[in-house]
Amino acid sequence: MNKKLFTACVLSTALLFVGTANAEEEQSYLSGFSSRASQGFANTTTGFVELPKNVINISNESNIFVGFTWGVLRGTFETVGRTVVGVAQLITAPIPTDPYMSPPYVWNRFSEDTRYFGEHLPGYWTTYGPDDGE
Repeated sequence: MNKKLFTACVLSTALLFVGTANAEEEQSYLSGFSSRASQGFANTTTGFVELPKNVINISNESNIFVGFTWGVLRGTFETVGRTVVGVAQLITAPIPTDPYMSPPYVWNRFSEDTRYFGEHLPGYWTTYGPDDGE
């Protein structure tokens, strides 16, 4: 049993160190992987910040009553959304994908609403941020 385990470890280590044809692609893949993994971890652990973020931003846009009603509802939805998408980012970090949400972290552009897969859903309080390409 130990010999089989040792052989499996040696073969898997050898596969990790096999060079690629283009070192630049490997570097961009590794940096993309680490970026997606760190975003997934951060979004999974800090998704709850969406609740006060929505209350504050909607209160500033409308009034305190709307902030504590609609803001709490939206904040709860966004908390669940950011946490679930964070878990998905962690799971799919090895796969090169487009960004799942914008802004990538809850503390980036705090006064901007969160968009999933580039979609701007109705009922949001801000317009597109600086990353929309317009």
